[in-house]
Amino acid sequence: MNLSTDGLIIKEQNIGENSRLVTVLSKDFGVIRAFVKNAGSLKSPKSAATRLLCYSRLNIFKGRESYIIDDAQSIEIFMPLRNDVVKMSLAQYFCELSIHFFPEQSPCGEGLRLILNALYVLSKGARPNEQIKAVTEMRLASLCGYMPDLVCCNECKKYEDEHMRFYPLSGILLCGGCIEEKKEYSVLTGLGATAALRHSIYSVPEKLFSFTLSEESINSFSRAAEDYLLNIAERGFQTLNFYKTIK
Repeated sequence: MNLSTDGLIIKEQNIGENSRLVTVLSKDFGVIRAFVKNAGSLKSPKSAATRLLCYSRLNIFKGRESYIIDDAQSIEIFMPLRNDVVKMSLAQYFCELSIHFFPEQSPCGEGLRLILNALYVLSKGARPNEQIKAVTEMRLASLCGYMPDLVCCNECKKYEDEHMRFYPLSGILLCGGCIEEKKEYSVLTGLGATAALRHSIYSVPEKLFSFTLSEESINSFSRAAEDYLLNIAERGFQTLNFYKTIK
């Protein structure tokens, strides 16, 4: 069976001298693993189009037990990321999250759009790295069925409070007047980071990354988002650890 889809290469592994096994986040089939034959040939256009972080148009043959990429044409290669080790490590973290969270062999258009937008904003340097990271973590969690309840204080229903706290284990907010009732780890998010958390899960895709924060609010937002994501993942990520060591 021949398939055609657009996809982002989120992992690559050389097989022998001339073949490659790639993991693709595709629009129509979610996360799939496919072989690329003759990938080492400089004359093969699919060689460059099936490298890590290449977004490409793919023609795929589906066999009984494996996928084989017959042809690939690159759409975007995110070159600025390849010249910045910090941004590249963050991009690889997004790829590892995709492998862990997104479905296999099921449509994943929204997930692909999120990761592509995150890579685009990251490559352009339009927003601080930590802000991009936090937005991506929260939106990804929400897309995968783990949307936290951030509408208002979980107890008294207050919408805004300078002492608002986010509880990563429960996925809720509590205002300053209600926090004494809950003996659980929390992050002080106040007004700025709370607004950012809400924006990251409720905003339309076109405006997802379009906001600014103070450095203090970015730090709180980043801590809250990362803690929440790691809690629902129930594991750590090597790419995240590497990003933290070099950022």
